[in-house]
Amino acid sequence: MNSAERVYKKLMEVPPGMVVSYGELARAAGIINGSRVVGRIMSQNPYPGIVPCHRVIMSDGRLGGYGYGGTHVKADMLQKEGVPIRENRIQDKTRMYYFPD
Repeated sequence: MNSAERVYKKLMEVPPGMVVSYGELARAAGIINGSRVVGRIMSQNPYPGIVPCHRVIMSDGRLGGYGYGGTHVKADMLQKEGVPIRENRIQDKTRMYYFPD
């Protein structure tokens, strides 16, 4: 399984209403210091309707980019899942998902 497949598989574990940081997703997929790698993989997601790349955010709570309509689309999708957003940042840190070790 290549790194993109590992990242997509781990991302599928993040439930609706939760978000995960690029770094946490990289760690869970076994990619050391891989935040940027995960960002590139998310930007190339061939299955945005299936693999929920809108749930991947920056570790400080900022939304980061979204290639399928822009940040406002990402914010709208997250809000529909119950994640409160203000000024392109999540407002509830309890929505951060962490993979078990």
